Amino acid sequence: MELFFACFIPIFIAMDPIGIVPLFLSLTEGMNSRARRRAVILTMLTSLIGSLVFLFVGKGIFAFIGISVNDFKIAGGVILLLIALDMVLTGKEREEHWDRSVGVVPLGIPLIVGPALITTLLILTDTHTVHWVLAALLANLAILAFVLAYSRYISRILGVGGMTAFGKIIGLFLAAIAVMMISVGIKGAFGL
Repeated sequence: MELFFACFIPIFIAMDPIGIVPLFLSLTEGMNSRARRRAVILTMLTSLIGSLVFLFVGKGIFAFIGISVNDFKIAGGVILLLIALDMVLTGKEREEHWDRSVGVVPLGIPLIVGPALITTLLILTDTHTVHWVLAALLANLAILAFVLAYSRYISRILGVGGMTAFGKIIGLFLAAIAVMMISVGIKGAFGL
């Protein structure tokens, strides 16, 4: 169990299943329950497939393509910044735009399977056997699925006005996270 928790805790922090709920609620605001369920399923499938790919062949992919984790941080930061600007500036258009793909981008990738989780998986596979990392990853994905499946109850408590205001605030925080990711990526790429 000690090895399991040594893998579980870093993945939990990198994946941040509790912290993703406000973003999920904001990005799925205005969706009916069927569309939200579809978003949860797409988010979980994307997160599962993306994380398994990086767990088993991540280092090979990066080496083959010739990119580094810092390059990935910059690209992920740019995508998150564009999403954040869309959330803050054009809320209604955002709802129509993200209805079909919100589970894949931005939730599955790069919010859940982003630079933090990818880096964590790559580091853990260097220090622990793959089966412990895989078990911890699957446990975290199960927690994430449970949290997202019941997130609509949080939405009911906040109400429409509260969700709109909350979405704008989350958009600002997401923009700050995006800028931080870009900054860290640039510093790492240039050794600053």
